Amino acid sequence: MNQADMSDRNPFEYAPAPESRAIVDIKSSYGLFINGEWVEAGQSFKTVSPSTEEVLAEVSDAGEAEVGAAVKAARRAYVRTWSKLAGRDRAKYLYRIARIVAERSREFAVLESLDNGKPIRESRDVDLPLVSAWFFYYAGWADKLEYARADPRALGVAAQIIPWNFPLLMLAWKIAPALAAGNTVVLKPAETTPLTALLFAEVCQQADLPPGVVNIITGAGQTGRALVEHPDVDKIAFTGSTDVGRSIAKAVAGTDKRVTLELGGKAANIVFDDAPVDQAVEGIVNGIFFNQGHVCCAGSRLLVQENVAEEVLARLKRRMGTLRVGDPLDKNTDIGAINSAEQLDRITQLAAVGDAEGAQRWSPPCELPDRGFWFAPTLFTGVTQAHRIAREEIFGPVLSVLTFRTPTEAVEKANNTPYGLSAGVWTDKGSRILWVADQLRAGVVWANTFNKFDPGSPFGGYKESGYGREGGKHGLEAYLR
Repeated sequence: MNQADMSDRNPFEYAPAPESRAIVDIKSSYGLFINGEWVEAGQSFKTVSPSTEEVLAEVSDAGEAEVGAAVKAARRAYVRTWSKLAGRDRAKYLYRIARIVAERSREFAVLESLDNGKPIRESRDVDLPLVSAWFFYYAGWADKLEYARADPRALGVAAQIIPWNFPLLMLAWKIAPALAAGNTVVLKPAETTPLTALLFAEVCQQADLPPGVVNIITGAGQTGRALVEHPDVDKIAFTGSTDVGRSIAKAVAGTDKRVTLELGGKAANIVFDDAPVDQAVEGIVNGIFFNQGHVCCAGSRLLVQENVAEEVLARLKRRMGTLRVGDPLDKNTDIGAINSAEQLDRITQLAAVGDAEGAQRWSPPCELPDRGFWFAPTLFTGVTQAHRIAREEIFGPVLSVLTFRTPTEAVEKANNTPYGLSAGVWTDKGSRILWVADQLRAGVVWANTFNKFDPGSPFGGYKESGYGREGGKHGLEAYLR
């Protein structure tokens, strides 16, 4: 992607550098992974590569009978096997899984980019290292649960429903602490990105995990609903949209099921006038364009101090002009494909609302591929807090820019949202960072960086961004009585 002005063009031209697909053996069809075996369901659906619209595989669509079989297998494994193992023995399995994932990381990364649309550099250099790290981290906790909670006892069967933006990473965030705490699992991946979860089932077999400890069932909303409402489930962990989170909360009301919900976000990235501008611009780009903006904690609202707004925007536009949109398997690609036609329609509609509301749209000149689902990196200026693009989660590569004069005004604007998942603060003053972070109603506040994750650090939100924490000791407590 190049700037229109020749003087601002990227002087470097890159030859295509695609990662080979040969390392991945995609089956024509996949069953359900129940009780350590592959089981076929009566119905099936297609999973499509968003960058080419190529059908990758037929995947089984689990109905109530299959959901029941998976829960039954998880209960049997919990009672007969997993709950009877000493913590150090559970740790051995988790360590084994972590090592296998690391050994097969290239295979997982290619499959993730094919099925999800994200750039291979992100799958390879961010997602997969974190997946292994999560299993290694919680393996270390498995024989130390008394340090997390007095008289620690597992809940039992955990139903886990994960989204399509980080399919394998969200699987690790859910499964690793559940198994370390002594629970068994029934996991449902998103219907548009099931393949890495199904490949993970092979890892469970390779690690000789006892049958029924991890069960993976695929399907759409009705499969997730049947899993949530199953009477023999003790714990529900969900990551996804706020609307679905509300439905889950209503469905379990009046039961003794434990619930953690990690939902939507509309994070503010606050840039003060003493911030290092080039560093802040990189953080802004990472905050909103990482994974095509398909990030619940994406910095989709940029709040810039008024006296440096012009400079920050000029440098931001120049940096956006160097971003490369295209083939997710190309190692030069910065922004890959939008995950689905449905999500592309939502992004397109909300961006059109921004136009109608009078905000000024800007995108660098960009040639998008002919096939697949694509949206150019976009920013809106002239945005007010009343605009829908400043209030609603777009979940795409669209940035809304607002300005502020004082730290108090910045905090008020940042908190003026129904969400409260994350925020970023850019300033040279440590005292200002601490004051602003203390005032923000956000579960995670990054200082002079954005989108940094570690398995030892808890992550979660306030308000309509959900409740409960994942990562660290806090993420373990959610799976203990």
